[in-house]
Amino acid sequence: MSRVGRIPIEIPNGVTVNIKDDYVLVQGVLGELERTLPGGIKADIEARTILVTRRDDSKDQKSLHGLCRTLISNMVKGVSDGFKKDLEVVGVGYKCEQRGKAIQLQVGFSHRVIVLPPDGITIKVTGPAAFNVSGIDKELVGEIAAKIRDVRPPEPYRGKGIKYATEVVRRKAGKTAGK
Repeated sequence: MSRVGRIPIEIPNGVTVNIKDDYVLVQGVLGELERTLPGGIKADIEARTILVTRRDDSKDQKSLHGLCRTLISNMVKGVSDGFKKDLEVVGVGYKCEQRGKAIQLQVGFSHRVIVLPPDGITIKVTGPAAFNVSGIDKELVGEIAAKIRDVRPPEPYRGKGIKYATEVVRRKAGKTAGK
């Protein structure tokens, strides 16, 4: 059995989980998320825990078992606590500003870049060169944070660009002077 897949998922207070056939609906204080499980994967609720099982021991079922368990676990955590990615803007003259729901980035281009978040995602500026992306869907939060980082990824010589707060940019040595 999958090591990850067999771990039960605890359902915290304030979260309700409805499972019907291969459809999972998770509701909490921050919102609700839904997902359809692939064929052969089954989720059951037993005493405030969710157990994910698989139909057989085929390679496909084994790979989906742990994945589905983790996706359901992320749904439960998302509707109760939410997810957040912190990003920083590094560079001389680089900055970010809040424009309603959107964020305006000045990152070395001749123009300013405006990023408008989709529904369910909140972008909040926390300082002149720092902001965070938050929401209840872990997959969507990570995707939006990655798209914002792709506007100007950190370059290895000076470290200028948009980076995750916990990211360490490996610096390269510049050109050495000739003789």
